[in-house]
Amino acid sequence: MASAEPDDRVVIHTDGACSGNPGPGGWAAVLSWRGVERELAGGEPMTTNNRMELMAAIAALEALKRPSSVVLVTDSAYLRSGITSWIEGWKRNGWRTADKKPVKNEDLWRRLDAARARHRVDWRWTRGHAGDPLNERVDKLARDAIKAQASCRRPGAGE
Repeated sequence: MASAEPDDRVVIHTDGACSGNPGPGGWAAVLSWRGVERELAGGEPMTTNNRMELMAAIAALEALKRPSSVVLVTDSAYLRSGITSWIEGWKRNGWRTADKKPVKNEDLWRRLDAARARHRVDWRWTRGHAGDPLNERVDKLARDAIKAQASCRRPGAGE
C-alpha cells in the first residue's frame, strides 16, 4: 500500500578515495529525493582519503537549497564517528583531541558542522565494497574524480 504522503527525506550516499595517502583524491555523492537523483563529484591533486570522505558529505549537505530531513550513508567510520560522537568533545576542548592534540582536518570538521546545522541528519554507516549498489556507484564516481585530477596535471592537458 502506498503512503499518502511522499517520503520527503533526502537520501545521500557519499564516498571519498585517494590514490596514495596522501595523493590525488576524489569525492562523490549521490543525492536522491522523490525519485530524482543528482550526482556531485570533485577532487584535489594532493590530499588524504579522510579529507575526501569529509568533502563528500560537506558538498552534499551544502548543495541542499533548504533545510531538509536527510539520511546520509557513508562507508567511512571516521566520518560517522567524528560527526556523531567526537565532534562535541572537540568543540568543548577547543578543537583538541582527548589527548590534547590538534584535531586533524579541523577546517573540514568545522565546515561539516556548519553544513549539518541547517538539517536533520541521520548518519548511517554501510560496509564498503560489499555490494550496496549506491555505495559502489559513489565509489566509482570518486575514483573517476581521481582520474580527472590526474588528467588535469598532465603536460598539455586542457590546452
